[in-house]
Amino acid sequence: MRIGFGYDVHVLVADRKLRLGGVLIPHTLGLLGHSDADVLIHAICDALLGAANMRDIGYHFPDKSSEYKDIDSKILLRKTVSLLRSAGYSICNIDSTIVAEQPRLSPYIPEMQQTLADVMNIPVGDISIKATTTERIGFTGRQEGIAAYSVALIVREIREIDGEK
Repeated sequence: MRIGFGYDVHVLVADRKLRLGGVLIPHTLGLLGHSDADVLIHAICDALLGAANMRDIGYHFPDKSSEYKDIDSKILLRKTVSLLRSAGYSICNIDSTIVAEQPRLSPYIPEMQQTLADVMNIPVGDISIKATTTERIGFTGRQEGIAAYSVALIVREIREIDGEK
């Protein structure tokens, strides 16, 4: 078993859509980034890649590449899971926290969990998502940006090679 940690942050700006956990959240501001700037998915990708000692999301999906300009982060997550599975790992569980003063995210968490479960092809019960504020302290408290933290537990699948484990 291996554990990984991920963190991401993006600036809130006008004229961008707010996507978190692959879900469109109604809000007056959205996150700025090369992709769709889904901080939750980016943190999950980094946690998964870190657990497998496979570097980070920027290494695999560089923000200098036009291939990833405005890409749906669910695609990046699907590719990340494929990398892990190709290396012989499966996902045990994911635990994440989104830090945002506004909007209130609690009503959207079940949809985020289901969306992520569908993308990763794991049970929805293996994905925990929490939302919190910083009580108006710091950049998230001033609503300048949104941050997300994630930990992932993975396990290497036991494969038989020439009849041996």
